[in-house]
Amino acid sequence: MKTIFRNTLVIALVLAGFSISAQKRNLDNFRQPDKNGINVFEAPKDSITTFDGVKVRIGGSSTLQYQDISHENSGAVPLKEIGGNFNLATANLDLDVVLYDGVRMHLRTYLSSRHHPEPYVKGGYFQIDKLDFISEGFLSGFMKHATIKVGHMENNYGDAHFRRSDNAQAIYNPFVGNLIMDAFTTEVGAELYYQCDSGFLGMVGFTNGKLNQAVDNPGTGGASFLAKLGYDKQFNDDFRFRFTGSLYNTGAVRTSYLYSADRAGSRYYLVLEDEDASTKGNFRSGRYNPNLRNKITAIMFNPFLKYQGLEFFGTIETAKGKADSETEERTAKQFAGELIYRFGSTENFYLGTRYNKVDAEEANGDDVEISRFQLGAGWFMTNNILLKLEYVSQKHDGYNTASIFDEGKFNGFMAEAVISF
Repeated sequence: MKTIFRNTLVIALVLAGFSISAQKRNLDNFRQPDKNGINVFEAPKDSITTFDGVKVRIGGSSTLQYQDISHENSGAVPLKEIGGNFNLATANLDLDVVLYDGVRMHLRTYLSSRHHPEPYVKGGYFQIDKLDFISEGFLSGFMKHATIKVGHMENNYGDAHFRRSDNAQAIYNPFVGNLIMDAFTTEVGAELYYQCDSGFLGMVGFTNGKLNQAVDNPGTGGASFLAKLGYDKQFNDDFRFRFTGSLYNTGAVRTSYLYSADRAGSRYYLVLEDEDASTKGNFRSGRYNPNLRNKITAIMFNPFLKYQGLEFFGTIETAKGKADSETEERTAKQFAGELIYRFGSTENFYLGTRYNKVDAEEANGDDVEISRFQLGAGWFMTNNILLKLEYVSQKHDGYNTASIFDEGKFNGFMAEAVISF
């Protein structure tokens, strides 16, 4: 009964959002959650204001996949039997509230996810583009180009997280799956952005280095430092170029979750999992976590080029760290390249391919290599509705004979329907 009431309440809120804001859903300095948000990275910075009072924007997203993937390994560890079927649908609820001129709040709740069938808050933040709440025109020259974000939020390490699927918000991702080594974390902190008219941009940020916040584990914290420097320029109607370098460095935390913080789970359900695996308990199937749990230094470079309908996005990443019990640091490296061609009168169709490779040293001494090839296609039926089709093939090498990943590989097809508004 509680579940029925809760779902009814959520639907009522969404419908209320439609009726209240049907004609005015755009916000200042806001990344649109539909097709218009594709290839937007940091929230745009525009000094023009449309503020006319407190405004609430209710949005959300929903996805459903059909999976037909087969997997195999050396046989030393039996794999779970899987076959073609639909996955459990996922859903997000977004609240974006304009509180004052240049001040906005964002809150995302996962209504359903692979790891949690019950709703829970992913995170949220305040975005400050003006300081007029202190006094009118306060530091207006500086704030013309600056943005401040404060909250328990998705931290801005690298550019790949702007294109990844965030539970049900999958409309920005031209493929079904995220990267093998999926850098994503939510920590309490603050970030300061500065975006110049010339195209240069920078960001510095600090967090408390913890995914799970609580007062009963004071010895597990350690400040994390984030930084980004880049250049992003639309040279003409046909050509755009962007290149950024990012840093994530954390102190002596007990456990760093940079590559395991996505509690929503991966898109490839139960691949290379053992016979006792469950969808909820084994929600990171197909990904790789290097388990660099202490004093991580991670660096990511991301080139992005778009000429007319053709675009390229790349990822070059290296991460170094160790666990408390280890005496030597280990390194994990990741490379990825995406080539997308968008076509149609409004670029509502696309074809794309991605190659992704990880080289890493395991704590047990194994030098492992994981490679993935993806071939995808998509159709934007409307700005808010996307249909995707993907072929994926992944291979694991270098694991010892006792590992479930020894000679492990999977391949097959995924279809995904995305609604985002």
